[in-house]
Amino acid sequence: MIIGDRLREMREEKKLSQGDIEKRTGLLRCYISRVENGHTVPAIETLEKMARALEVPLYQLFYDGNEPPQVPNLLKRKSDENVWGNSGKDARFLSKLRRLLGKSSEEDRKLLLHMTQKMAGR
Repeated sequence: MIIGDRLREMREEKKLSQGDIEKRTGLLRCYISRVENGHTVPAIETLEKMARALEVPLYQLFYDGNEPPQVPNLLKRKSDENVWGNSGKDARFLSKLRRLLGKSSEEDRKLLLHMTQKMAGR
């Protein structure tokens, strides 16, 4: 989908002119034309202004449905008891490791990763 085409389509559905959008957003009419014709790619801030001017949520500029799309839960896994760190002593160890790595500096994490890679390479 070309964002300019979508913006023009939504503007025309609401029977608004580029001048109306100019007044509502403060953007120049020539800029709005350049976006709608695909000559300019607008920044997110500009898209937010245009969504407000069109009185629609931002996601509707990218999505054709009435409701927001369902976002899959990527963190959910099928429960597999054989995965290391999933339960018991290994899970506690992994949790402690995460906590401690979160407290360490970026330089220390890089050093640890380098040492681990060297040890694994043997």
